[in-house]
Amino acid sequence: MEKTMPNGGKFELMALPYAPEALEPVISAQTLSFHHGKHLAAYVNNLTAALPGSGLEGLPLEEVVLKAQGGMLNNAGQILNHNLYFSQFMAPKADNAPAGSLAEAIDRDFGSFEAFKEAFARAGATLFGSGWAWLSADGDGRLTITQEPNAANPIQRGLCPLMTMDVWEHAYYLDYQNRRPDHLAALWQIINWDVMAARYDRK
Repeated sequence: MEKTMPNGGKFELMALPYAPEALEPVISAQTLSFHHGKHLAAYVNNLTAALPGSGLEGLPLEEVVLKAQGGMLNNAGQILNHNLYFSQFMAPKADNAPAGSLAEAIDRDFGSFEAFKEAFARAGATLFGSGWAWLSADGDGRLTITQEPNAANPIQRGLCPLMTMDVWEHAYYLDYQNRRPDHLAALWQIINWDVMAARYDRK
């Protein structure tokens, strides 16, 4: 997994790789503005304030997630999760399906792509409270779906995260209100399977 290094000793708010309206109608520009520009920005500011004197200054973000505790872990985990979510897991008009070795692994470990989608959507819909549903690979390339509460990330389980769906309410409430399953169903239209396949091949 790529390392996210601090710039000048601190982490910065990532820039979105697409225009705010690019994911519509799946995710509105208004939701993206709040989700990225308010929520993620707050996590970045909170971590920046907490790092001095922590002994974790200068470490890659992934190392901070593995070593931090309490509020610092919550903010570092949310930054890592959101950076992956916004920059690698979604793309405008990315309505496609996995190919290559990742597609073969999905068929092997879940039976079919449709069975995988059903299992993944169920994981996201049934996670109690706030958190994330993840598809990850272990060191042998076996795929697994996990429910990670709050700011947790599969790297804490020794896994390589490939794909996620954010099920915190701020990710969808402006567009879908309490209809989390509808939000999860719509997200398949913008999953960037090319990036997922490349991440799987590099695991």
